[in-house]
Amino acid sequence: MHLTRFTDYSIRVLLFLAVKGEERATIGEIAETFSISRNHLMKVVQELNQKGYLTAIRGKKGGLMLGRPPESITLGDLVRDTEHEMALVECFRDDNACIITPSCRLQPILNEALSAFLAVLDGYTLADLLEGHTSQLSRLMRIPTVPVND
Repeated sequence: MHLTRFTDYSIRVLLFLAVKGEERATIGEIAETFSISRNHLMKVVQELNQKGYLTAIRGKKGGLMLGRPPESITLGDLVRDTEHEMALVECFRDDNACIITPSCRLQPILNEALSAFLAVLDGYTLADLLEGHTSQLSRLMRIPTVPVND
């Protein structure tokens, strides 16, 4: 299993916003913090905004904020929403051309493994990633103000 950069960046963006708390962030600020292309990050932010994970406010006093509390963002849902291709092998795809599919036991085994992987992620939220580490994350991401929840 390999998560895409899109999902990786989505998690980083949401972590950054969670650490930032009520203070708004900019795409430029996040891109600089993680050394990520602004253009790529704009696509990530746009999708996260459309799916309600964050709120993007335009204008001079605009910026990005979490769209809902960190406790309500499960990692399983985030991965499902940002991974556009969950097919581990060819037989998972609609255009499957593998000739052994009717007799192969690999697909149900991998499907069980994928379900277990997502079930574990369903047990954790964005808040769990922050728990006890908000101050350290704030320092690492060079965020000057931190909400008091450590």
